[in-house]
Amino acid sequence: MEPTSGRVVAFAAAPDDEMQISAPSPAWAEQDPAMWWEQVKAATAKIRAKAGFLLREIAAIGISYQMHGLVVIDRDQRVLRPAIIWCDSRAVEIGARAFQALGPATCRECLLNSPGNFTASKLKWVSEHEPEVFPLIDKMLLPGDYIALKMTGEACTTPGGLSEGILWDYRQQDVAAEVLEYYAIPRAMIPRIVPTFAFQGSLTRRAAEELGLAPGIPVTYRAGDQSNNAWALNVREPGEVAATAGTSGVIYGIQDAPQPDPLSRVNVFLHVNHTPARPRYGALLCVNGAGILNRWVKQYLTSLSYEGINALAAQAPVGADGLICLPYGNGAERTLDNRDIGASLHGLNLKIHTNAHILRAAQEGVAFAMHYGLEIMRSMGIAPAIIRAGYTNMFLSPVFAETFANVTATSVELFDTDGAQGAARGAGVGAGVYANPDEAFVGLRHMRTIAPDHSAPEQYRAAYKRWHTQLNINLGKR
Repeated sequence: MEPTSGRVVAFAAAPDDEMQISAPSPAWAEQDPAMWWEQVKAATAKIRAKAGFLLREIAAIGISYQMHGLVVIDRDQRVLRPAIIWCDSRAVEIGARAFQALGPATCRECLLNSPGNFTASKLKWVSEHEPEVFPLIDKMLLPGDYIALKMTGEACTTPGGLSEGILWDYRQQDVAAEVLEYYAIPRAMIPRIVPTFAFQGSLTRRAAEELGLAPGIPVTYRAGDQSNNAWALNVREPGEVAATAGTSGVIYGIQDAPQPDPLSRVNVFLHVNHTPARPRYGALLCVNGAGILNRWVKQYLTSLSYEGINALAAQAPVGADGLICLPYGNGAERTLDNRDIGASLHGLNLKIHTNAHILRAAQEGVAFAMHYGLEIMRSMGIAPAIIRAGYTNMFLSPVFAETFANVTATSVELFDTDGAQGAARGAGVGAGVYANPDEAFVGLRHMRTIAPDHSAPEQYRAAYKRWHTQLNINLGKR
């Protein structure tokens, strides 16, 4: 990214298709961290082919990563087992027991969340079920910490990273000692803590050779994907709200005072620009089964591209002629009290429903599930008039974007940005390339605004009402 203009010089992604997830057991979701590093190298090689000599001018590196995962390494920085990633559900019961043992009030006041299925609970699962692995652990890392380790050779993490792992005590502004004690996790397993925007280590000679970059480039920014996506959209101040619909569907709102959901269905973490003197919290609603559902119907029902399925979905009417899709097929869902009810279709009429109806029902189902969570956020005082999103992933679909705007009754501003640009802007702030965050967002380009269609609100309300009724049936709420 060109600092003075905010212009993207080169962009690349790897792999070309969605990265595979291993599920040795139905509730599990794992990936080999070495695979992440190989794709970092592959993407960098693509950028090198496009940008050439400009890579000699790199001032800093920023990292954005999948949240809530667990990587464990030994004293020689060797990975001891596959990473337990964000949508893995194996630790749900461990977190539920911790919530009761530590006390709901304590969890809300100190952690802002139930320990739930987050990183700390996943580490406890390793200690209970893999006694041959746990004693060998020197450090526990989040996925972004692992990538930084490969780049710099240094194991470190951030307060924001610890907050997303439910390992940060907001009251003490330090590692959550009560969680460590209850889970019998040694404090020494927590790596050195560095600020989100700051020097976090330099590219080693070995890493530089693997990436084809110059050694010594500083890593100056690190953040989980959803807080970084909000940052990429210049969502930094109280009342501002971002949305994403990639692998998961997320709505992320900024608060200056933490107001956790009493049932921990929506979670509160440190935002990237949080400081004790100027607190900024991110309230995060997540629907695990979003883009993965869209990919599933594309893969198994059609041979079309994403553009093709978006066009086909638009051929079905609002409400998909009564066909309902519950998009919960990617692990336990926080908005459903950590229940895993699976994905399902309801009301399928073999005489009238086609692939177009199924594709539309799937996209509507994701939008409806996000609206269901937004209603919880509104009870927490987050009531957006405008939501910002990147013009990418499911927001490229008119069916999804229009359904989302209409069912939430909220205008959606779409911007030409993504998490990679957010990490680049963050690295510039951390390295002092930008004098301040405002300067970092020069060049952020607004693409279009989708306003609710006031001529057809009843159609969307009726479709959502049918969807919500079916959800309650599946949850056993008649």
